[in-house]
Amino acid sequence: MTRVVHYINQFFAGLGGEDTATVPPASKEGAVGPGRKLAQLLGDDYEIVATVWCGDDHAAGPEVMDDLLALVRAAEPDVVVTGPAFTSGRYGLACARVAAAVAAEGIAVVACMHPDNPGIDEAGTAPVVASGEVARQMGPSLETLAAAVRKVAAGESLTADDGRVGKIPRRNVTVDQTSAERAVALVLARLGGDREATEVPLPRFDQVTPAQPVADVTTALIALVTEGALVPDANPDSLESARATRWLRYSLDGRDVLPAGEFRSVHGGFSTVWANEDPHRIVPLDVARQLEGEGAIGTLHGEYLVTAGNGTSVGNARRFGVEWAADLRRQGVQAALLTAT
Repeated sequence: MTRVVHYINQFFAGLGGEDTATVPPASKEGAVGPGRKLAQLLGDDYEIVATVWCGDDHAAGPEVMDDLLALVRAAEPDVVVTGPAFTSGRYGLACARVAAAVAAEGIAVVACMHPDNPGIDEAGTAPVVASGEVARQMGPSLETLAAAVRKVAAGESLTADDGRVGKIPRRNVTVDQTSAERAVALVLARLGGDREATEVPLPRFDQVTPAQPVADVTTALIALVTEGALVPDANPDSLESARATRWLRYSLDGRDVLPAGEFRSVHGGFSTVWANEDPHRIVPLDVARQLEGEGAIGTLHGEYLVTAGNGTSVGNARRFGVEWAADLRRQGVQAALLTAT
């Protein structure tokens, strides 16, 4: 009997929606929610021995992975399954991180989410198979996932034929046609109207629907966030000037201004001379404090969030957005002013 542990979020655990997004990690014996259907699809040779869950906001926070891994280890799984997360950013981020952490422990694992999920790159080399976009596609998504679980449990590698997406390891294959012949075949396919034929799939970029305006900005908690790489002068946390892999936070408590000489931009994509002469060109704390004093906004959040947008990968940028949103939601922030370069 193959022992399976299933990771899901608070919604699919039946605990509620956004009102329970901060619940801490927990587990229960047996299958829960979509795990019941997954157990049926896996068959009698597999048993979901435990379901582990965590609220989406809590899962995006620091130091949660140790608690989740402890719950997974306690169930002694042969294989771990996370998702399906569909296109849900925070849920996808958690599923991917759990998968990566479990894979690092040497335990077989497979995650399931839509190829456009912003968390997908966090899985690293842990296998991810495609789900549908939304939960109403749960049925076919679980069928893909169950088939992948059986292969992974048997020690087999997943390929694109199994629905694998994300970072798929490259492998060499021998083909009958030369590169010139393949190039001509692709040109003929395009001339024949096939717009999808390619040997090098290009990335697809999302269209993000803007949030609705804040109902009453005079009572709202407002945050300042930036990709302009403004940090304390010594750059104590070594934020990258290009191709950032992380973001940072710095306190604004007790500050009405950001003086030149105390803060500087380490952004590598533009001349930072004017920004360093007046750091408010990147993080407009002076004007924000003025608006706060006039009652034009409610309260200014006590920290600003910062990264460098210079050459940052789409995957990391998506992840930053998900993490920023989760972090600000936990703090009760209702709106954010993003300054870009």
